[in-house]
Amino acid sequence: MIYAADEDFVAMLPAAARAPMAAYLESFAFPLRDQIGVFHALRAAWAADPRVAIQIAPANLHWLSDAALEQAAALSEATGAPMHMHLLETPYQKEYARRRTGGSAMEYIDRLGLLSPRMTIGHGTWMTPDDIALLAERGACLCHNCSSNLRLKSGTLDLNAVLAAGIPCALGIDEAGLNDERDMLQEMRLALTLHRPAGHRSPAPTAADIFRMATAHGAATTPFAGRIGHLAPGREADVVLLDWDAVTGAWQDPARSLPEVLLRRATAASVETVMIAGRIVYHQGRFTAVDRRDIHGLISRTLGTPEPEGDAARRRLADAALPVIEDFYKDW
Repeated sequence: MIYAADEDFVAMLPAAARAPMAAYLESFAFPLRDQIGVFHALRAAWAADPRVAIQIAPANLHWLSDAALEQAAALSEATGAPMHMHLLETPYQKEYARRRTGGSAMEYIDRLGLLSPRMTIGHGTWMTPDDIALLAERGACLCHNCSSNLRLKSGTLDLNAVLAAGIPCALGIDEAGLNDERDMLQEMRLALTLHRPAGHRSPAPTAADIFRMATAHGAATTPFAGRIGHLAPGREADVVLLDWDAVTGAWQDPARSLPEVLLRRATAASVETVMIAGRIVYHQGRFTAVDRRDIHGLISRTLGTPEPEGDAARRRLADAALPVIEDFYKDW
């Protein structure tokens, strides 16, 4: 809940909230050796499925001990499994790293063996120029979550510095609900528009840069990097077909590049067909394997029932915790 030990946080709460909060936090406890066992079990269970691969996700610096970080690095090196780690998403995380390590979060995880071409850093919003240079030197990837950073008031990534350093930078939407429409065309348009600093001579990403982030560089952050992200012989036939007349109507200047037209004018409504590995999963407004109306109806019925007591109790805990959390950060 805060960047401090759970027991310290519980002690700050009103007396009536301490025992329920301690029990709630304890419910998440899971020994490191068991987490490693789950990784190996999942990896074995899905080994034969070409659509599934298991990555390692050391969640963030403030949630992990040095031992856990070192184990993640060793596990990745031993198995070749990629890693994805949220880091420096907020100014609080930057300050936490300074207090814990005396310096940069990026330099710290590098000393523990985590930075390599197998690592993708999620966010990196508060990286310094030295952090960016180190990320580039180690050959690691970055995933930029543009709308998430704006919605959560996390800050704005210096995307132009990242691209200038030659870092493979993907485009993501973080947790799915943070881009309300779960719409990558919308996310691409936002990233293209946001990272345009003042002045005609200032650097800015091109539409091709952003499109590459959503495709080839997105693929580079996954275990499927050699199979997806490009339309080419030997690659998976992952294809999105758009109604180009709908995108460009009533008229489109032919001098504009295809990526620019795509990012500026295409919407989800323009998508006609989606294929995954050559299999059609969406066509003319309908998913082929599921009925969206049935699923929406199930969600509506499930969530439309009275709130369970467990949810109400957690809401009361949140109300008790919020003033304590706000007070904790007043000098950060």
